[in-house]
Amino acid sequence: MGGARHRAGPALSRIPVRTALLGGSFNPAHGGHRRVTLAALAALGLDEAWWLVSPGNPLKPASGMAPLPARLASARAHARRAPIRITAIERELHTRFTVDTLARLVRRYPKRRFVWLMGADNLAQFHRWRDWRRIARTMPIAVIARPGYDAAALASPAMAWLGRFRRPPASVRTRAAWSAPALVLLRFDPDPRSATTLRDRDPDWAGRTAHGGWRDGVTQRPLPLSAR
Repeated sequence: MGGARHRAGPALSRIPVRTALLGGSFNPAHGGHRRVTLAALAALGLDEAWWLVSPGNPLKPASGMAPLPARLASARAHARRAPIRITAIERELHTRFTVDTLARLVRRYPKRRFVWLMGADNLAQFHRWRDWRRIARTMPIAVIARPGYDAAALASPAMAWLGRFRRPPASVRTRAAWSAPALVLLRFDPDPRSATTLRDRDPDWAGRTAHGGWRDGVTQRPLPLSAR
């Protein structure tokens, strides 16, 4: 039995780890993030997800943004006991834009196969992201429907270009079929939760969030205790 496991090890180690990437401010994280992430992992047959907690979103104002340690702690709390890693790797990579972060991750982790997750609200404005076509060429994109945003997403300039690359979820589940550009549209039961609503209900949430003493789920470096 021990010998069989030893012989299987090298073969298994060559199988790419299929990883979903969900980027965002997580200001704060909430159960909706967890729910759609786990649903996407199941629908696409992925192994795990990384939540890329952004030091700062170029498309969002800095005012009202909680410090990075509080947002990391919030994400960590909602990812507990799930195949979700919390990371602030953009601080280490010194990247500000998604296109640069994804390019660096692909080079840094060649034994992984990544899928970029985003909501329909982001697809609606995807054409405003820096080098968005290069993002699409870097890895498959899975778009999760969000109530109130689907019409704008389907009518967006990015969708006009990406629509020709639309693929069924099963194409991602097949290892040999992975390619980019590829667009997968996912629809789950609507989840009304949003970070904006949570901030409106509890504007002082970050001040009550305990943080510190944890390590980055990807790099294993100590997570920051201060600074945004």
